[in-house]
Amino acid sequence: MNPRRQEALDGRRSALELTRRTFSALAGSTGLALVLGGGSSGAAPDPAGDRTVPTGRAPAPPAADGSRHEIGRDRYSLLVDGRRLVLCSGELHPFRLPSPSLWRDALEKMRAHGYNAVEVPVPWNVHSPAPDTYDFTGVRDLDLFLRTAAGAGLYVVLRPGPHLGADLDGGGLPGWLTATGAVPRTTDPAYLRHADAWLARVNATARAHLYTRGAGTVLLYRLEGAGESADARALAAHVRDRVRADGIDVPLTTGDTGVRRTGGATGERRLRLAGLAGATVTPAGSLAFGGVSMGWLGAPALPTAYDAGAVFDGSRGPTERLAPVHQFGHLVRQVPDLARLARAARVRAADRRVTVRHLANPDTGTQVYVLRNDSGADVSTTLPGTAVGAPVTVAAHDTKLLVTGLAMGGRRRLAYSTAQPMMFLGAGRQDIAVFTGRHGELAQVVLDCPSEPETMRLDAEAAWAYDHGRLNISVPLGVGGLSRVSVRGGGSDRTLILLFADDATSLRLWPYETPSGKLLVYGPTLLRGAALDGATARLTGDTTTATGLEVWGPRGLTGVTWNGGAPRTSVSRAGSLLAEGMLPGAPAVSLPALAGWRRRNGNPESDPDFDDTGWTAADRTDAAGPTSVPEGQPVLFADAYGCHYGDVWYRARLTGAAGPRALSLAHRTGPDGLVLAWLDGEPLGGGRGTDGEAETVLRVPERVRGRFADRGEGVLAVLVRPGPHDDRGTARGLTAVTFEGAAPKAEWRIRGAAAPDPVRGALNNGGLHGERAGWHLPGPDDDAGDDDGGDDGGGWEAVRLPRGDRRQGETWYRTGFRLGLDARVDATVGLVLADGDARRAYRAQIFLNGWNVGQYVNDRDGAQHTFVLPNGILRPRGGNTLALAVLSDGTTQAGPDAVRLTSLGAAAGGVPVAPVASPGR
Repeated sequence: MNPRRQEALDGRRSALELTRRTFSALAGSTGLALVLGGGSSGAAPDPAGDRTVPTGRAPAPPAADGSRHEIGRDRYSLLVDGRRLVLCSGELHPFRLPSPSLWRDALEKMRAHGYNAVEVPVPWNVHSPAPDTYDFTGVRDLDLFLRTAAGAGLYVVLRPGPHLGADLDGGGLPGWLTATGAVPRTTDPAYLRHADAWLARVNATARAHLYTRGAGTVLLYRLEGAGESADARALAAHVRDRVRADGIDVPLTTGDTGVRRTGGATGERRLRLAGLAGATVTPAGSLAFGGVSMGWLGAPALPTAYDAGAVFDGSRGPTERLAPVHQFGHLVRQVPDLARLARAARVRAADRRVTVRHLANPDTGTQVYVLRNDSGADVSTTLPGTAVGAPVTVAAHDTKLLVTGLAMGGRRRLAYSTAQPMMFLGAGRQDIAVFTGRHGELAQVVLDCPSEPETMRLDAEAAWAYDHGRLNISVPLGVGGLSRVSVRGGGSDRTLILLFADDATSLRLWPYETPSGKLLVYGPTLLRGAALDGATARLTGDTTTATGLEVWGPRGLTGVTWNGGAPRTSVSRAGSLLAEGMLPGAPAVSLPALAGWRRRNGNPESDPDFDDTGWTAADRTDAAGPTSVPEGQPVLFADAYGCHYGDVWYRARLTGAAGPRALSLAHRTGPDGLVLAWLDGEPLGGGRGTDGEAETVLRVPERVRGRFADRGEGVLAVLVRPGPHDDRGTARGLTAVTFEGAAPKAEWRIRGAAAPDPVRGALNNGGLHGERAGWHLPGPDDDAGDDDGGDDGGGWEAVRLPRGDRRQGETWYRTGFRLGLDARVDATVGLVLADGDARRAYRAQIFLNGWNVGQYVNDRDGAQHTFVLPNGILRPRGGNTLALAVLSDGTTQAGPDAVRLTSLGAAAGGVPVAPVASPGR
């Protein structure tokens, strides 16, 4: 290893150890450092002290409006055009949602559920298949994504790396970087040259969408966190200077590059409220949409699903984490008091299992208490010395936000509540306040009213009493759905409508801001858009089941439409417009059975007579990167010969010795990797990888040894499925091959994937024979197969499933199916692969219309059995081609057992989905 590389790696290791220690000491921190300034025209400099920016309305939802904007901060919050902004962001990976139409769906869902910003990693490896080559087309169209985010009214936090982490192959660094000799993530000039070129290209797109220029909604630019070593700090400074030189004038943030996942609803609530309690200006968001790690994108390689800990799952449906985000996002948008909070006097709960963070708004006097229960039991406690006059229950391992002193219109104020506020807004002649909590929890809301108000419970569950200037209201949350209480007078000439909802009910409450005033909509599964057209509110959105529709809005509102339909309405006692009848839900989704399967054997590369003259000679003696070449061995590292992703074949012509008794394959394939070997066409078996270098020893059958001895030569063929790259450039593939009982001369050749097609890109392309031959591609005969046996004349045999072949290597199964789903329904379809015997050792790559959408491993602990078939790649109203590339070591029967389509969710509404191009068409 050259001294320059060793010095750089030593610095990296030192930085890594320091970072680990720092993280351990600060576990639970949710903040990102914010770097302002840099002489930009739009980004305000970091102030020396607090700015005098009073509490007030939040900035209007962002848009590419053509106006210049100023972005700054003080110790309380971000400042956008002199208004305070509490960031509620979530991470979305467009490259794991490979259908641009679905980007709009995801972004609209985020905005509707309270997010005001989306954080977007931009992986170098996804966009750069080769040095100085970049692709921002199709499913990689960053410009389109940023325009879609602006159209959805979301700020963007852009994160282009160069190193991302994000559970990506190489941490987002391109596979080809390994072969250049560059030392990744250091100030090595070779690395900086390539990294600068990448940043220049991605920044050219980002520059066209900066919010400071009114060209888009890119609000912040997130840099890779700097390590502790001198070299790491120098690299961070270089990248920062590079970004500024490229014309990026929005504030720069730094922080951990890991994807933040939360442990259920309690974990998500704790994350959000921890940022608020810590007065964090740019709190880190969690994973909003995970999606799927198709092809060779992910690290680790398995599972394909990438929605663990996400707010929305791989089918774009909600998880239990959604309610806390929905409540928090709308709270900080609709209650500006929370944008300027300072630490206040210490408060201790009567039960010390609950810790309390006390904050106060210096402008309004509003007091905020963040209660955290780290114990394994629900805790009910009082808060001595505060205005909270009743016991408060905090669930096990959960967090709760309480507010006192909040203005509720006129001279009415919130004395206290035992439920968490979700929003306070004005709609027409009314003010509306929403309180939320767990189902069945008794919510107590106490209002200070200088005179007795006229109070009316509009639903049977509420109880109230007025005494000594205080209105006391108690409601069991979620019992009977939404509970409504009307309060007239009591210090204000505006009627106050109090709404009480449990977590599930809160997800059906939708505030929406229009130029003519605010709306609050109750009922649908999702509100995508709203516009006021004279006296009519025109609403669009989704419903999953039949539901009612209730709308509060500006004065003069007399009618509503829903997705173009116009239900009759009447005015309710709560002052809302109430639709007569129910909005329809989504109809049942009917899916066909998968039949007409055809089968074909692969891996002709294992045959000794296979023509490999067009392969690359693997005869190098040295290689770039930190992995040493074993003495006496040629370089066999896959990346050294341009084989960066997918399966790799090796063939060696062995001469000059009697037949070996055994051979040893040293390989780096990762824990989900695999090696298979053949000698003169005879299968020898295979082995699996580990986190480091693994050794697989295979015995040579006597008959093969005899044949070798008679001829004095033989052909060794090895198929390797490498795992993901690390971010250090460590070798992948074979590293050495040695023999026992003989020492034949070996002349090696290597071949990986064919040149990637422009549709899928390099990370969705592999080196199996069937892939190179196009067996995964859609074709005109996909519905022509029958299931009565026999050959179809093209090498494909018609078969029935389940199938139990015992064969080492690759075997392909293929069929076609046609869908006729309702265009008015957003339905997500999945593929289920189930096998009753987990001992059967095989894996299957799943190809849909030419795209590698997942990998199934039957004998893997916790194997993924259900795979999302993304709309766009899937043709919901047309023909589809499904192919399974089964790979087995031959030790057990292998092949698909039960394979079926399944519905993963459906909603009436959705967005129009344009087809994603298929390779081969």
